[in-house]
Amino acid sequence: MPCHNQQLNNVSSGGQEHHMKQVRFANSSSNTPAVLNNSEPSGTQPAIVGQEEQEENLGPQLKLLPLNDQIRELQTIIRDKTTSRGDFVFCADRLIRLVVEEGLNQLPYSECTVTTPTGEAMEQGLRDCCRSIRIGKILIQSDEETQKAKVYYAKFPPDVYRRKVLLMYPILSTGNTVIEAVRVLIEHGVQPKHIILLSLFSTPHGAKSIIQEFPDITILTTEVHPVAPTHFGQRYFGTD
Repeated sequence: MPCHNQQLNNVSSGGQEHHMKQVRFANSSSNTPAVLNNSEPSGTQPAIVGQEEQEENLGPQLKLLPLNDQIRELQTIIRDKTTSRGDFVFCADRLIRLVVEEGLNQLPYSECTVTTPTGEAMEQGLRDCCRSIRIGKILIQSDEETQKAKVYYAKFPPDVYRRKVLLMYPILSTGNTVIEAVRVLIEHGVQPKHIILLSLFSTPHGAKSIIQEFPDITILTTEVHPVAPTHFGQRYFGTD
């Protein structure tokens, strides 16, 4: 059974090669993301087309989820102003889950042997991805006039300096807040190369600002587009 510490290799079974899902890189030489299934269902149109034309050459630190019809549908529903809040939250939760799971795929693993007891099947989806993960908090607020980010609260596991960190921020617009958050992590001993930023939507400017400030950081998102759904927080929490 795999446990966190070392990356798993591709596994072949029965003499047949099994190709694992690949993350799209924003700096593809053809500027076209790798799409496993590019077919469109009848009557379905994504809200955003030609995304590859909007992506800048930001380097291998910026990674995109494989673009498929499910992600296109979720992005379209979230961006549609006529979407009900119930549907909005449902689709947002699905997209968050996809980003978090791909973020976990970026962590190293090593093999170990365990004894599995008999118990409740798939208990709450194994705490919705990972039951024993340690969680820290950073509270940052941007000044409305200067847009300068200020840290109000930060608390991490005491051994955060020797851990891989999944830094979650759903809408990456200017990148200022994330840059400040990374600085706080660095102050606590975390190396930028050990930080994986998980975002749902990102602007080219935001991603570029972060990568220029911290070239060793990894960014994982579903989309890079000049217009980010900045209404996400208000719609998700029902404060719009």
